[in-house]
Amino acid sequence: MTFNDLSSPLSALATRRSGKPRDLVAPGPDADQLARIVAIAARTPDHGKLAPWRFVTVGADRRDAFAALLARAYIAQKPDAGRLETEANDQFARQAPALVVQMSSPQPDSHIPLWEQELSAGAAGMNLLHAAHAMGFAGGWLTTWAAYSDVVRDAFGAAPERIAGFFFIGTPGRALDERPRPDMARVRTDWTPPR
Repeated sequence: MTFNDLSSPLSALATRRSGKPRDLVAPGPDADQLARIVAIAARTPDHGKLAPWRFVTVGADRRDAFAALLARAYIAQKPDAGRLETEANDQFARQAPALVVQMSSPQPDSHIPLWEQELSAGAAGMNLLHAAHAMGFAGGWLTTWAAYSDVVRDAFGAAPERIAGFFFIGTPGRALDERPRPDMARVRTDWTPPR
């Protein structure tokens, strides 16, 4: 189901909006669609052809295990956590029909600067959201405390990898909000050579 004008690449780019993961409902992408979304995400600028990122899908049958992982990691980090905090983590693990965890996987021994590898990971995440949108879905890119937890990271990889984000994908359960966009006069200027 298409919720925006996707009749041209430019209108698809101009209409992409993030969906709040808690508002994303079925249908989500099926296995073939999700594989295609990830393959498109991998077509990103990548100096040195390192692919300094990777994608881990968390299937519906693995959401209970993911929720348990978040619970263990959060309690280890904050032993006095209250009921509302633990419920919020459980809801986080179970929102939206599809979940892709993107890892930033830098290669420290490469001559390619780490910063460029990290920029490539960010670009891959954005491509993932654009691909989901182009296929008629919405996506939300979240981090939260879990992206910075070594316990959670270690369940998906190992240092020097880091979690770039949790990408939730599904169909908007309500109209997507348009957020304020930057003032173009503030974020775009013409260069003037120094004197």
